[in-house]
Amino acid sequence: MDKFKLLSSFVQKQQYTLGFSLVALLTAGGEQIFSAVVFKCPCNSWNLTYGSVFLFVPALVLLALGYILNNKTWRLFTGLCKGAQRQCHFKQALGRWQVFLQISISAVVAPVSWIAVAFLSSVYVECALTGVNATLFSEHLCSGKTKACLQELNLFPCGKGSVPAAERDEVLMGIRALSQVLGWLLIAGVTVFGLLFTCVAKCRSPVSYLQLKFWQQYTNKETSLFEKHMAQNAECLAERNLKSFFQQTPPEDVLTPSNKAWQKISSLYSFSTKRQYYSLLQKYVETEQGDKHMSVRSDTGEPAPAVLGFVDEGKTML
Repeated sequence: MDKFKLLSSFVQKQQYTLGFSLVALLTAGGEQIFSAVVFKCPCNSWNLTYGSVFLFVPALVLLALGYILNNKTWRLFTGLCKGAQRQCHFKQALGRWQVFLQISISAVVAPVSWIAVAFLSSVYVECALTGVNATLFSEHLCSGKTKACLQELNLFPCGKGSVPAAERDEVLMGIRALSQVLGWLLIAGVTVFGLLFTCVAKCRSPVSYLQLKFWQQYTNKETSLFEKHMAQNAECLAERNLKSFFQQTPPEDVLTPSNKAWQKISSLYSFSTKRQYYSLLQKYVETEQGDKHMSVRSDTGEPAPAVLGFVDEGKTML
């Protein structure tokens, strides 16, 4: 039992790192399945297009999903166009770019993993490079080979053509070597960049190591409790509305935060060592204690913004 608790504690502490590792492993596994089951090089004039699509388009899709599935993306962009109409300070713009950089670093894990594994396996690269319609490149690949090599280069991934198997394998081995070198260089470059970025971020941390650990624990607890309270409040409001509708009775007052309060706890937050607020919610609670809370019945009647249109659909959007 103690060993299980120790393992559970280790997993929780390494959750951020394990998340990146899990994404990378799942992406690598998906690439292997695609290359073995789905990918079939046409071995004709479509080689370059077909190979390039399998190499880069899934990476682009994974990049888009990385942005879509990250809650920080929507916290950053929700209401941003409306807020842009107001005066935008340099520090606010810089803070938004910093958050967007953090989101981007998380989003590129999957696409970089896909491209790196694809380069190491070299299946897509073989198909693409044998379809390059460039005389100099083709001559480089077929240097010292028979003339048929230039004419039948796009047939090599399928093992077809009149070129001797030894020459064909030599050309393909050269392409594999180039592809794998590029793959390892990509992995090394991303690893070094990640290390440097992490070091810079840690060096610029406004708090100490243990205080940062406390901050992370507080943020996790606040998020889970906040979602719980939101669900309870939403259930009370829905119950009040349904009861009033079906029983045809006046609605009871249900206190909910004002639009201004929601805006204050939803915007970007920068930690200040002068007043140690660990979240916008804590800052709001400690500085806005006298702020009024609106009854649902006292609504001004203004229409909901378009971004809240999903509420009427009964769905939770990302």
